[in-house]
Amino acid sequence: MRHTITNRHFHGAYILLGFTLFFLAGCSAKKIKIGTPTGASLGSNVAHTASTQIGKRYRSGGISPQSGFDCSGLVFWAYQQHGIQVPRVTTGQVKAGTAISRSRLLPGDILVFREPSAPNKLHTGIYTGNDNFVHSPASGSSVRIDNLNATHWRNAFISGRRIQFTPN
Repeated sequence: MRHTITNRHFHGAYILLGFTLFFLAGCSAKKIKIGTPTGASLGSNVAHTASTQIGKRYRSGGISPQSGFDCSGLVFWAYQQHGIQVPRVTTGQVKAGTAISRSRLLPGDILVFREPSAPNKLHTGIYTGNDNFVHSPASGSSVRIDNLNATHWRNAFISGRRIQFTPN
């Protein structure tokens, strides 16, 4: 008796392989959505999103590209674009997440500064990497990138705040 392998046999093997892979994928302990950034990459995306607003005017109480931004409004808006809720005002952002020293900053971390001219004496921005950060500094200015090594910002820096990113 002679056996020949036909395309029908290969087709059945492919179907069996497909079902096996499908079953095994459903058994994994942690499901990750493909294309969904987590951790540091999500922080980089938040920092990039905030950076897209460079040049938008400062507006006290502002939380949108259309109206303009105050410092905490820019932070709030950038995180919100990625489905992450952070407090709206600087006094809340100062307590959000976990405190991070300057030497451990990653893109997306919230930066907290002591700013005597601000209404609550605090200022926030988003770390973008390489000692730079994006923020909406003050009335009469616009969203911009500044460097943490500049004397003013180096002396005003209080801490970084790391927001924990949890995948959906």
